Amino acid sequence: MMKVLRRNSLSTYIRRASCVAFLLFAVCAIFQVGSAFADNTVMGSLEFKGKTKVEKTSGVWVDGEYVGYLKELKGSKQVSLLPGNHDILVRQDGYEDFRQSITIQPGEKQVISVVMARAPEQPMPTVTSQIKIDVMPKRAAVFVDGQFAGHVGEFEGAGRAMLIAPGPHHIRIALPGYNTFETDVTTVANQKVQVKTELAKSSEPLPDPLLKAQPSASVESTPQAPPSPQ
Repeated sequence: MMKVLRRNSLSTYIRRASCVAFLLFAVCAIFQVGSAFADNTVMGSLEFKGKTKVEKTSGVWVDGEYVGYLKELKGSKQVSLLPGNHDILVRQDGYEDFRQSITIQPGEKQVISVVMARAPEQPMPTVTSQIKIDVMPKRAAVFVDGQFAGHVGEFEGAGRAMLIAPGPHHIRIALPGYNTFETDVTTVANQKVQVKTELAKSSEPLPDPLLKAQPSASVESTPQAPPSPQ
């Protein structure tokens, strides 16, 4: 009789312990959902709009950090920000920087309409070379001689290439969350060069200074021809 009672007591204890564990799990799950919901209501977001291909392919920096090119910053890549003041910078090769300071309220969504204005004309080289960029991810930023040139997707594929003055050039390809790739090329007139690689993803990539926004005047580079027609 004592054995039966002990077995029943043990079964009851196990059932109660299971119920307690389940309740604790449920409470934790509710707390996490509530926290995520609270974060979503506190965070603001940005939507970028541009009418032409120039704006849509321009690089975007928020608070001095490169976040991607304008057209891709939506859905899972939408820019979310804490409430407060923020600085927006948009860059495109051959165009003046677009700058705007904003103030985000909790849960607010702001629309940034970007219009790029052409920079003063620079003398273009009479002869050029072509550089094709075949790099993954295709959204990575491309810098030539320290100047933002665009993102990889603009310079790869049929009919796409970067036209550049013959001579030595330093190419740097960077994206937050990845290790930066850089290489030096020396081209001659009418030569076609391909740069092909895949950026290595890293949980602790070395910081890349070119992904930090700097005044355009501080950057010196060789004048480049516009991308080849598609």
